[in-house]
Amino acid sequence: MSGVNVLLDPVWSERAFPVQWFGPRRVMSPPLALEALPPLDLVLVSHSHYDHLDRPTVRRLAREHPTATWIAPLRLGSYLRGWGVADVVELDWWERTVQCGVAITATPARHFSARRLGDRNKTLWCGYALERDGARCWFAGDTAAHPEFVTIGERCGPFDLVAMPIGAYDPRWFMRVNHVDPTEAVQAVADVAGAGDPPLTLGIHWGTFRLTDEPMDEPPRRTADEWRARGWDPSRLWIAAIGETRQW
Repeated sequence: MSGVNVLLDPVWSERAFPVQWFGPRRVMSPPLALEALPPLDLVLVSHSHYDHLDRPTVRRLAREHPTATWIAPLRLGSYLRGWGVADVVELDWWERTVQCGVAITATPARHFSARRLGDRNKTLWCGYALERDGARCWFAGDTAAHPEFVTIGERCGPFDLVAMPIGAYDPRWFMRVNHVDPTEAVQAVADVAGAGDPPLTLGIHWGTFRLTDEPMDEPPRRTADEWRARGWDPSRLWIAAIGETRQW
């Protein structure tokens, strides 16, 4: 982002689980090896779930990028510090910090946190709005639909780029309180845009781990259908292949 290297919810392990011999396994390899990463300035973590916060990855990044600043929601910093991260900033919803010239605001999300028995919702979860040199982007984190999308757009927008989760949504009777589906994801983009045109939107949170019941290739197709149904410019929706690079 304007010369600052930012990494979001890094997970390089084979499985999103406490052990590597059981649990959800990758169906897609990481886009590059950890050692191929450029020097990191900022690492943002949205919440404690294993498909977003991976201890082996954190430990290695802490060793190989010791000067990076990590941003985390409230009470999550103890995990990072325990795994070797030197510089951690914890944020509550709507709290703001400026690091490496990037203004970062933790934004509300409708989700939950847990890593082991007895710690459910002991740490916070969030998205992040970032601004640098007049460019604004929003990483929604894991979230279900909620009315604060409108407020996020009003307080932190207008956004040039939105990273919106589009996968891990079926069955709806179970997942609707934690994850948006493609219809709700596109509505969230409309909510943060307000009366303006939709921002450039990157569909995320799909195609890497098999976490839920929908077919692995369904989220991008449904999202594109919902986007077209609103009459929006298809070029404003990015469904990138794993490892694909785009500039904005």
